[in-house]
Amino acid sequence: MPGLVCDSARSTSNSRALGLTSSRYARLMSAQDDDPPLEAGKLPTGRLARTARVGGLVTGQGLRWAGMRTANRVRTPERAAAAQSQRTAALVEQLVEQLGQMRGAAMKVGQMLSLVEFDGLDEDEQDELQRKLGALRDDVPPVPFGDLEKLMRREFGGPLRRVFSEFDERAFAAASIGQVHRAVTVDGDDVVVKVQYPGVAEAVETDLRNAMLLLPLVKRLAPGLDARALAAELRERISEELDYELEGQNQRRIERLMRGHPFVRVPRVHTDVSTRRVLVSEYIEGERFETVRRAGEVERDRYGEIVFRFYFGLRYRDRIALGDPHPGNYLLCPDGRIGFLDFGLLRDVDAVRVAAERAIALAVRDGDATALKAVLLAGGYLPASRADAVDADWALMLMRMVIKWYAVPGERRFSPGGERNGWDRERPDSEQRAATKTQIDQFTLPPESILIRRMHRIVAVVLMQLRAGADWGAIAAEYLHGAPPATLLGDAEADFLARRGRGARVGLEAAG
Repeated sequence: MPGLVCDSARSTSNSRALGLTSSRYARLMSAQDDDPPLEAGKLPTGRLARTARVGGLVTGQGLRWAGMRTANRVRTPERAAAAQSQRTAALVEQLVEQLGQMRGAAMKVGQMLSLVEFDGLDEDEQDELQRKLGALRDDVPPVPFGDLEKLMRREFGGPLRRVFSEFDERAFAAASIGQVHRAVTVDGDDVVVKVQYPGVAEAVETDLRNAMLLLPLVKRLAPGLDARALAAELRERISEELDYELEGQNQRRIERLMRGHPFVRVPRVHTDVSTRRVLVSEYIEGERFETVRRAGEVERDRYGEIVFRFYFGLRYRDRIALGDPHPGNYLLCPDGRIGFLDFGLLRDVDAVRVAAERAIALAVRDGDATALKAVLLAGGYLPASRADAVDADWALMLMRMVIKWYAVPGERRFSPGGERNGWDRERPDSEQRAATKTQIDQFTLPPESILIRRMHRIVAVVLMQLRAGADWGAIAAEYLHGAPPATLLGDAEADFLARRGRGARVGLEAAG
């Protein structure tokens, strides 16, 4: 049965239609005999156990890194670069393994590291390591239902039958801090219930302290990054993501913004039965991403454009950055709309940051190296103390690598092959790598832009997986620069915004 996957989760079963009648919540085990058994995940909650994992990783990698640097003194530059590449790959591999075993905030730290462009790796290694970091989000075994039922009884102040007439005990989806089950409320509404793992909230403070231990390793992976600022942002975002009441507020806010939208749907939150650790939402029927990937080109292009418009529109029109546009978080509904899910990782973005991002895109579009360097400096991507070390033309080349696909108009079709992941990124050749490294090390990542960069990256990956084609630069210009609609979907959205009385504000913000 097509259905919901949320909290950056992968589906763990194809649930039957619910049909429970007894007060004992029967376990619906999905009647396929060849389904593999599901192993319950275990969450190490002890402070010493979780700290020991991270401490051992930091100590061991620190010694290995020191040994590599000593050996590199007598190696040729080529062999030294190869050794650093291997050590970086091994470090990230261990990060993935250790953090993945811990779940909770530790896993979230690993997921956020997927934002970092790791120094010293070639493109294929970068892609492979990003894939492994992304796996932290997808390959999570469920927790036994009995443990979750105890938590829900505490949250609801009594047995589940007070809230639900039917409840599927088998996990519908599982992710880093919670898992999802299907249910029917006592009022007869089909819903999905996201339940936080027992012990996750209690383990978070330890995880966040341990994240500080990782700072030396992060600095080795990306020397120009302000690792402490990154850690502070992680602390705030992860703490918010653990509060399902806050996520419910986020979801209600987006649902109101999109109510009546011609091609976007957001499920309604059942606030009367949601709590800090249990979030109950309307069940949305729809096709999952893998089904859409097998569709024809026209269908894939339309789907990709809707995904692009949803996240870029919220970001540059409504000043809301959603940090988890993972393809498991949306469904193709029978009426052609896309249902978007999971609003735990959200950040409001002020007008100054929006203006900076628009100015960066405009400078890249115009090929204005001088203007770009100025806005990178003003926007916090280039510290004033390092500005003299950055060549403006190099900065333009580097930024074109990252954002040309949406900053510069022109028809582009994403593809898993050919140009790097469909980005049309103008990568420097091997002779330029040393000079490029020096330039890259001068830049940093403003904490308030972390979710913006994450959104851009994941949307691009989704478009690549869809092999979607469009004039992404022309579509983005609607949100970045107040340009007129570039497609039929743009016309439909403009009509919707006009009816809602928001079109004038969009134009004023773009002009400012």
